[in-house]
Amino acid sequence: MLSNIMLDELDKELEKRNHKFCRYADDSQIFVKSRKAAKRVMKSITVFIEKKLKLKVNTTKSAVGRPWRRKFLGFSFYRRKGKVRIRVHPKSIKKIKAKIKELTSRNKAWTMKYRFKKLKQTITGWVSYYKIADMKSKMRALDQWTRRRIRMCYWKRWKRVRTRFRMLKKLGIKESKAWGYANTRKGYWRISISQILTRTFTNKFLKKLGYLSFTE
Repeated sequence: MLSNIMLDELDKELEKRNHKFCRYADDSQIFVKSRKAAKRVMKSITVFIEKKLKLKVNTTKSAVGRPWRRKFLGFSFYRRKGKVRIRVHPKSIKKIKAKIKELTSRNKAWTMKYRFKKLKQTITGWVSYYKIADMKSKMRALDQWTRRRIRMCYWKRWKRVRTRFRMLKKLGIKESKAWGYANTRKGYWRISISQILTRTFTNKFLKKLGYLSFTE
């Protein structure tokens, strides 16, 4: 609210100059036709903000760049079949992966029920925010990666060889194969993509356990 009050004059100034722009709170983007014009506008608007409005421009976040490379509220743009469309910025993808990595950390002594609850909250909020963007392929990739993280969590929980053997048998793996995998020396992340876990922890089974996918 304070940003909207303080920067109302900026909006009027940009309208006065016939600039195309978009602003949310103190985050704004101004669109011009060339890099030369962008640098000129950047300089003059910075002077206006700091001299007229007595505000400080964050020079570390402010820059001149192509619309499809710049990030605005987590989004960016791209062209497809002659039309400009919205996509999720790569930095936003990196951020959600970092959050999921935190929630599926092997070092967190959480119950899987609680872990699934936190994942559901995070995924629901993220998808609700970014749903206006084109992101079907990104969501499928995030689902694959998150499921692998979940399988890794379960393998970590089955610390002992006998526990792994018992659980694999319970999931329908033959005794000889279950014993072989239970004794594996492969790391947690590597085993999470193995055939033995992808066959047992199927998408349908993970859904039953409580995983709400991005695509759902």
